[in-house]
Amino acid sequence: QTNTETKSSAASDVYKRQVMEEVGFEGDLKDFFEFVNSDPQFFFDEPEQLIQGYRDMADHINTLAEDLFETFPKTDFEVRRVEPFREKSASGGSYMAGTPDGSRPGVFYANAYDLSARPNWAMESLYLHEAIPGHHFQIMLQRENEELPRFRRFGGFTAFSEGWGLYAESLGKELGVYTDPYQYFGGLNAELWRSIRLVVDTGIHAKGWSRQQVLDYMYENSAVAEARAVSEAERFMAIPGQALAYKVGQLKMRAIRDKAEERLGDKFDVKAFHTQVLKDGAMPLSMLEAKIDRWVDSQLAGTGA
Repeated sequence: QTNTETKSSAASDVYKRQVMEEVGFEGDLKDFFEFVNSDPQFFFDEPEQLIQGYRDMADHINTLAEDLFETFPKTDFEVRRVEPFREKSASGGSYMAGTPDGSRPGVFYANAYDLSARPNWAMESLYLHEAIPGHHFQIMLQRENEELPRFRRFGGFTAFSEGWGLYAESLGKELGVYTDPYQYFGGLNAELWRSIRLVVDTGIHAKGWSRQQVLDYMYENSAVAEARAVSEAERFMAIPGQALAYKVGQLKMRAIRDKAEERLGDKFDVKAFHTQVLKDGAMPLSMLEAKIDRWVDSQLAGTGA
C-alpha cells in the first residue's frame, strides 16, 4: 500500500464508523457500504426527482454561502439535467460556465442516468464542488473581472480551479451543510475517492494496472456503483496526472488559509480571505501564496489594502 492510501483510508474509516454509530448501523464497514448503495431510501424513483433535489438544495446553500463570502458572481445560475445523448459517458455532475454579459447562465449539470448509481447522500458534496461555492463562484468571478487580460479571464490552471472545488467541498461543516449524517458520509466518501484516484492514477500510468485492476480497487475501497466506477476508471486512463492536480491544489489552498489564520489571529476575516483567493482568477499556486502573504502583510500593517 502507498502512504497516501494508508493514511487517507485510516482517517476516513474512523469518521465513517462514527457515522455508523450515529445512525445506529450494526455491521462492519463493508456491510455499511452495501447498505448505502442498495437501500431504497437513498435513491430517487424518477430522474426529475433528482434534478428537483438539487434545485431545492441550491436555494438553501446559496443562502448559507453569505456566511462565508462577500463577493458573488453577477451571472445567473441554474440546475439542469445532463442531456440523454451524453449521459452514459458523463460524470455525475459538472459545471458549464455562463457568459460574462449574462446572456447564458452558469449551469450545474446533474446526471440522472441509472439512478441506482446516484445515491442522494452524495448530493451535497457534489453540489459544493461543481456549483456553489465551487466552480460557479471561482470561474464566473474570474470571467466577470474585466481588469484581467482575456487570456486570464478565460484561461485556467487545473490545480487552482479543481483545488478550489475540493476546498469548497471541505467547507461543508463550516458552511452549515453535512448536518445529515448520511450527507456527511457522502462528503467523507468523496474525500476518500480523491485518495483512490491518486492510487489508480499511479497504478495505471506507473505500475501498468489493467482496467479491471482499477475497478477492483475502487469497489474494494469505496461505496461506488458500477456506472460511476467505469466512467472514473476510463477518465483517468485518458488524463494522467489530473488526480494529482486536484489534490495538490486543495492541500495548498488549505495550507495558505491556515497560515493566514495563524498570522492574523482575531483579525482573520474568512469572507475577505475568499475574496482575495478568487478575485484575480486562477493562477499558479506559488503566485497565489505570495499574493495572500502580501495581503496578510497589509492587514497586519493596518492598511487594509
